[in-house]
Amino acid sequence: MAKYEHLPIYKTAMDLAVLMEKQVRNMGRYHKYSLGSEFRKRSVEILELVVRANTTSQKIPVLEELRIQLEQLKHKNRVAR
Repeated sequence: MAKYEHLPIYKTAMDLAVLMEKQVRNMGRYHKYSLGSEFRKRSVEILELVVRANTTSQKIPVLEELRIQLEQLKHKNRVAR
């Protein structure tokens, strides 16, 4: 299995997941269980896609899915603000 902890994209995805956890913790109760759960779920999926892209030989489809997940998270973040 390939190492991925040293990759800048992995470090950034981990920072994003940690940031989402902190942001959700500070949300109001109504948003915490609707948008907050979606933020947490998507940030973990992004982290998993980075790991999968590093370990597979067919990187393009995984990276395309990663890009889609990032765009969806970005749009949900705009709605939350």
